[in-house]
Amino acid sequence: MEVSQKMKIYVAGHSGMVGSALVRKLKKKGYNNLILKRHKQLDLLNQNEVFNFLESEKPNYVFMAAAKVGGIKANNSLPAEFIYSNSQIQNNIIHAAYLNKINNLLFVGSSCIYPRNCPQPIKEEFLLSGNLEKTNEPYAIAKILGLKMCESYNRQYKTNYICVMPTNLYGPGDTYHKELSHVIPAMILKTHKAKVEGTDLLLWGSGKPKREFLFVDDFAESCIFLMEKKYNKTFLNIGTGQDISIKDLANKIVNIVGFKGNVIFDNSNLDGTP
Repeated sequence: MEVSQKMKIYVAGHSGMVGSALVRKLKKKGYNNLILKRHKQLDLLNQNEVFNFLESEKPNYVFMAAAKVGGIKANNSLPAEFIYSNSQIQNNIIHAAYLNKINNLLFVGSSCIYPRNCPQPIKEEFLLSGNLEKTNEPYAIAKILGLKMCESYNRQYKTNYICVMPTNLYGPGDTYHKELSHVIPAMILKTHKAKVEGTDLLLWGSGKPKREFLFVDDFAESCIFLMEKKYNKTFLNIGTGQDISIKDLANKIVNIVGFKGNVIFDNSNLDGTP
């Protein structure tokens, strides 16, 4: 694909954390011919709508950042919604892109596709080498399906569908919701609330699991880099190579927020992937 700033780029999920970061970075780099559709304008769960949209627009490149996402509680509470919504969105966009001869696409996956007790550091070849973490298994299976669809279409139809697996992302546009948040916004919310109310700070799990975090704008930069450069593999992990324990992360957030009370880890709640 010949890359130019005038080419038409569709960002699916442009209002989410990853999608909005992609839009910011694309515009900063001079890509202004962007196709952005909100849910009211285009229902990605509707196969006919997605096909008709891609048939009429014919973008040169598709960034697939649309997904139903959430933290450990959301994944554990809404497994049917997570597996259905994500599988359907992926199926619709990937297949409609192929049918409309759109051969260049980047699919945003998730590091939760890897086994629960995966060797460290995590490498691409560890995919499907062990059991998944039960709390987010439906979401992970949907993301594995998306990856395998891209791999299969590349193999059979010679498309250029790239899959990127980011580590845990944070930054502008994240979800600050007591039931649906990922770990960083969830901790910020809880810590601020405990500070304002003068209560102890109660956090889930033991604090022992480690997580690797990546600023979402840096992730967006890497996705655009892969669009601009010829990359001949189907999928790639993207991260920083450094991790931090949940306990140490909590201490950082406590210090930044200025919370002076007691921090209590509730071992009766889930830790998630170790």
